[in-house]
Amino acid sequence: MIEYENLGKLNKPFFEEYQKAFKETLEGGWYIMGKGVQTFENEFADYCGAKHSIGVANGLDALIIALRAFNFEKGSEIIVPSNTYIATILSILHNGLIPVMVEPDRTTYNLDVKRIEEKITSKTRAIIPVHLYGKMCEMDTITSIAKKHNIKVIEDCAQSHGAKYKEVKAGNWGDLNAFSFYPTKNLGAIGDAGAITTNDKELASSVYALHNYGSKVKYYNELVGFNSRLDEVQAVFLSIKLKYLDNINEHKRKLATIYLQNLKSDYVKPVVHPDYFDVYHIFNVRHPKRDDLKAYLLKNEIKTDIHYPVAPDKQSAMKGILDNQPYPISEEIHQTTLSLPISYFHTEQDISRVIEVMNKF
Repeated sequence: MIEYENLGKLNKPFFEEYQKAFKETLEGGWYIMGKGVQTFENEFADYCGAKHSIGVANGLDALIIALRAFNFEKGSEIIVPSNTYIATILSILHNGLIPVMVEPDRTTYNLDVKRIEEKITSKTRAIIPVHLYGKMCEMDTITSIAKKHNIKVIEDCAQSHGAKYKEVKAGNWGDLNAFSFYPTKNLGAIGDAGAITTNDKELASSVYALHNYGSKVKYYNELVGFNSRLDEVQAVFLSIKLKYLDNINEHKRKLATIYLQNLKSDYVKPVVHPDYFDVYHIFNVRHPKRDDLKAYLLKNEIKTDIHYPVAPDKQSAMKGILDNQPYPISEEIHQTTLSLPISYFHTEQDISRVIEVMNKF
């Protein structure tokens, strides 16, 4: 059986270093916001090319806190892709703001920059571009639109650790930028974890306070904050894995190249362009008989996944909350997309086997 993902196998190369770091942290006796967190925050900011990084409890909190740092008035509108993961929508709703969905580009699956301005109104306060599957959005155009309309940009970098657009990494374009280190990510923790990056000192100070009960100085609370601190143990694990992130990304890029070169043309494959350095958190293809293809692969002992089977506007939790406008491009993507095995533990032989089976479908 070729598994879609196996976190034990994925992390096995790091076990020895993890065990050593865990023992040192356990014996050190400082478990909240200690040296491990500070070290990782500095290392991750340097990796992204950003001036500041603040660790938080998870990726959703990163988005919620990033939005809260701007203190937008209730009912303000936030532009977001119609095919994003539900977390992006939830972060907007948890801040009392209104998601305004924009269809994605049919080839990149990211925000269609040509459709953004038609959705901007006097109530628009920010754009959240989501770097889906490990491909960055067209950030120069997005930041230009934001500057033109005097609105903010918050990158959702949950799937794009190390990805680049025009040689600039994710997490270094927006006013604030949210990362998830969920275990399946290219830079994944051994549990929930997240971070926010920024080049703005004042925003960094606000985020730092917000993630720790609204306090910059212990027991003195300036803001209505959260308890959303990066766990010390997760931080030391992330510091270890960060050293290998470029290797992880290169491995996944190599596997992606094998797919791209050898899968038959029946499948809609990810587009490749020199402006983009893709890290393939997810390698997706599209096919009109997606469900039949998924069942066929499982019958042939190949596991796959779907990111995502249900569009945000079709979720039962969103009934009566999101608008009733049709999103045909998003719907087409959700109905046809299939995620193929592309983990750090997969071998070139694994991918060749997947291709062999798929090309007979």
